[in-house]
Parts: sequence; structure tokens; C-alpha cells
Amino acid sequence: MTLEIITSPALAPVRHGFFTRKGGASSGIFQGLNCGPGSSDLASAVTINRARVAEAMGAAPDALVTIDQVHSPDVVTLTEARQDRPTADAMVTATPGILLGILTADCQPVLFADAQAGVVGAAHAGWRGAQAGVLEATLDAMESLGARRSDITAVIGPSISQQAYEVGPEFFESFLDEDPDNSRFFAGGDGDRVQFDLPAYGLHRLRSAGVGAAEWTRHCTYSDPDRFYSFRRTTHRGEADYGRLISTIRL
Repeated sequence: MTLEIITSPALAPVRHGFFTRKGGASSGIFQGLNCGPGSSDLASAVTINRARVAEAMGAAPDALVTIDQVHSPDVVTLTEARQDRPTADAMVTATPGILLGILTADCQPVLFADAQAGVVGAAHAGWRGAQAGVLEATLDAMESLGARRSDITAVIGPSISQQAYEVGPEFFESFLDEDPDNSRFFAGGDGDRVQFDLPAYGLHRLRSAGVGAAEWTRHCTYSDPDRFYSFRRTTHRGEADYGRLISTIRL
């Protein structure tokens, strides 16, 4: 099966892609393009999948860099392709040929580009990382490489949507403690539950930080099992593990 790659005109002409699960070598609950080495999938299948992604992006397999994501605000600046998976939740580079890859299964994959300055970035932004400032830290790191904030475009890829993201009162209160205006990112749910709009919160953080342009591709990972992996859907189904989607960008 052919790989399915979602792109955004806003990031053009920089080469990038939000990959769906279609076209991979994995089977069973991982059926498709699982690119997560941290999953319990066969390592050989994950290696094949990652090589297919690199090829689709016009890069060698060893040019693809992913990180050990821990929901932090930490950013790694790359001058060469590393295979040691440094612990961080975002990467930036001004070096052509390095393929930045972010792994997600409901959290926001965010791709950044200042095409004029020749600087790109990629971030993993779940609610915890976004609240901790990973998006702003990525912009700061890109500026340190010569990017201009007003020239940076940021695109949020497939993520869990508000209608699928039910949370409890403690979660809600933590966001109100940060800023009472954050109530706009929540809608009423059943009982004391509320629905959180993660992409809207991500867009708010990006725009408040002064990014030139920001958008969401408007794909929900939870509601489309044929195209996307979802940690929350896997949890609700009682499955043992889940695949990881990959989102990539390169100069």
C-alpha cells in the first residue's frame, strides 16, 4: 500500500509530511506505518517503516532523527544526524539533509519553518509539553539559528480533537490556575467531565508567542482508526499497545 502523506501549503516550499498509518510493514494492532521504536512492535518492521518514510522525504534512513520524548519543554539543536535519540521534545536545525521526525499518537506534532532563513523545527506538544512551553522554546531555538519569529510558519498535524478529549476537573483547574482565560479551550461534558481543545490551545500559544502564521490540519487521530494511531482509543479498547505516527521536515 502506498504511503499517505498530509502536507500543508503554508510550509511550502520546505519539504515536510505528516504521515498516516497507511503503507507500512507492521501488522496486528500496529497494522501500518508504525514508526515508534518504543513500541512492542517488531523492531524489523519499525526499521522498514522508518526507511520508507526517509525515502519518501528524499533522505537516507540514517538522516532521520527522532528523540526520546518526555513531555518536556526541552529542545535539541542539530548540526548533524544523530541516532542516539537525545531526550527532548523538540528539535531545530539549519543543516540541509537532516530529517527531523516527531512521533505522536494523539499529542500535537508541530512542524516549523522559516524558509527564508533556512531554519526548520519539529516539536511534540501534548498538553503537558505545551503548558510547559515547548512551542515557545522551539521558536527561541530557531531564532538562535537565524530565523525571524515573524517569518516562521508553524503547522499542527493530526491530533486528538476536542470532541474526543474528555478530562477531569483537576485537569481543568490546572489550566485555569495558569490563566483564567484558558476556560475558552474547554466545553461541557458529562457530569464533572469537560472536553479539552488541545489544537486550539496549541494555536493560542503559538500566536501569543508571535509566530508569523499558525494552523492545524484539522485531522483527529481518535476518530479515524483507519488512518491514525491513538493512545486514547487504544486505552478505551483495552489493547496492549499502540503505534506511533511520524511527522517530518527537512531542508
